[in-house]
Amino acid sequence: MPNPAFKRVLLKLSGEILAGKDGFGIDPSRASFLAKEVKSIHKLGLEIGLIIGAGNIFRGIQAASRGMDRVTGDYLGMLATIMNAIAVQDALEKVGCETRALSAISVMQIAEPYIRRRAIRHMEKGRIIIVSGGTGNPFFTTDSAAALRATELGAEIVIKGTKVDGAYNKDPMIYGDAEKFAKIDFDTVLSKNLRVMDLTAITLCKENNLPIRVFNINNAGHLKKLIMGANIGTLIVNKL
Repeated sequence: MPNPAFKRVLLKLSGEILAGKDGFGIDPSRASFLAKEVKSIHKLGLEIGLIIGAGNIFRGIQAASRGMDRVTGDYLGMLATIMNAIAVQDALEKVGCETRALSAISVMQIAEPYIRRRAIRHMEKGRIIIVSGGTGNPFFTTDSAAALRATELGAEIVIKGTKVDGAYNKDPMIYGDAEKFAKIDFDTVLSKNLRVMDLTAITLCKENNLPIRVFNINNAGHLKKLIMGANIGTLIVNKL
């Protein structure tokens, strides 16, 4: 059997993936599906960091647009990421994966504080770390948190699992003629303002030469295939 293409990865998942048919909240069956997908690559010997968004529960920037203080909204979003982390931790442990939930804000009864050296040690011991609470600061998205944690934890790639199978020149959910990129560079993403990840996240990955792979996490088996080197989704790099 061929070896995986990576040793340490940061998997960033959209919170919406956990919502199920209702489009809101946490569907245990969706958490179970994600756990099985992650387990499939964990069995390959990968060191895995996991960050989950909060879009299935709360989006601070949307609340701010409706009158809530932005800082308050962002902190509520951080709490929502912790809820998602605990749900996915439960699902992962049910399928036999050892995990540690870490948080950038203090919730010591349910998650360890995020400390870089401790997080690395957990991964070296074969534990899946689920990092929540964003960066611990308002005005930063979970995409930015993923880019930051991937950089400081020494991940080889950020793998972004969404409901879309890659990066397009325009929203494929709206435009039927949207064209998908198989591979694209960071400068093009920035110049065309492609909404792959937010500007801060893209810039951080660009400056640290950290590639991003965008794919549809809902396609069973695709996560394992891309870890084994398959050209699935869109690869974003510094130079083509």
